[in-house]
Amino acid sequence: MLSSDIKERIRNALLEENEFGEICDDREILNSIDRHIAALPGYIPVNEKIKLKNDIYNSLRKFDILSDLLEDDSINDIMINGAGNIFVERGGFMERYSGSFESSRKLEDIVQTIVAGHNRIVNESSPIVDVRLQDGSRVNIILPPIAIEGPVVTIRKFPKMDFTMEKYIRLGTITREAAEYMKWLVVNKYSVLVSGGTGSGKTTFLNVLSNYIPSDERVITIEDSAELRLQNVDNLVRLETRNANIEGDNEIDIRSLIKASLRMRPDRIIVGEVRGREAVDMLQAMNTGHRGSLSTCHANSAADMITRLETLVLIENAISLQAVRRQISAAIDVIIHLDRMPDKSRKVKEIVRVTGDESDIILEPLFVLGEDGILKKVSDSVD
Repeated sequence: MLSSDIKERIRNALLEENEFGEICDDREILNSIDRHIAALPGYIPVNEKIKLKNDIYNSLRKFDILSDLLEDDSINDIMINGAGNIFVERGGFMERYSGSFESSRKLEDIVQTIVAGHNRIVNESSPIVDVRLQDGSRVNIILPPIAIEGPVVTIRKFPKMDFTMEKYIRLGTITREAAEYMKWLVVNKYSVLVSGGTGSGKTTFLNVLSNYIPSDERVITIEDSAELRLQNVDNLVRLETRNANIEGDNEIDIRSLIKASLRMRPDRIIVGEVRGREAVDMLQAMNTGHRGSLSTCHANSAADMITRLETLVLIENAISLQAVRRQISAAIDVIIHLDRMPDKSRKVKEIVRVTGDESDIILEPLFVLGEDGILKKVSDSVD
């Protein structure tokens, strides 16, 4: 196995030959790497030469060892806890990655490369940022001094395999009967909220549901980091929030985008995730003629989802709990709750109808996951 010293020596030589490392043609830099590798003494196996070439190229033009992790389709999540402490998740199971960055400085340079392409700023005075990569993967970055052991980078990779409802049925995530009911809900403009814990697949499931939206509708999507990929809608507007600049100005949050979207003649509004004060704006949008809207929210169950929404609305609004509950029951028709099972599979755990009276919200179970792991219809009202 070739040492990291050889990689660093060739990399430095290339940077010296080409001031600031600015080689415009990728073929030229690859040819230069080949020339330096060919000049190394002794026999080097072909597979090691190929790996060395890729490592050097990635360190110059891409994200160093992070490039290999991003290109590995078996990896779902990447967790970098400092330059030499990296973990990945494959198929729901965590494992330590054997590689490491050359230094914290190198990792910080890669972090700055990532955020520079997204009009975001991250530094000591503003050490936390969320961005997305070109492929839709979500990236959370926390820098020192907040992160004590060095830069922390957490990446939730966007699945390259396009999920469909048919695939969910084959995997046992949902039954065909429940899937047909989901299609009926979306086509007939029922407002649906997808709930679940971290990693339960809420965003991916929302993407699949959105494929049932009729192609002749105008749809506005609103997200912190644009991940939704609606494929069947031609009249689509995608909006993404903007963080405040270094002076703390010019922030555009989800709440502002929801208000702006109401003036854009939407048939439906899709909010990627509701997790703050924008909850009241989403509910008001659903209650003012924008039926069929979709969103996701973190919760441990459908009942917890209601409690969480109540809390989010009441945090900054001086209104009664009874009024909030009437607004929720009028806005949301159905909650679909996803869960991650002990065997790391993801399943629809319950589908409930949201109704209410003058004083409370009533949740009517429509489908419930049985002890055998199969989603079962429990209400005749589905028919």
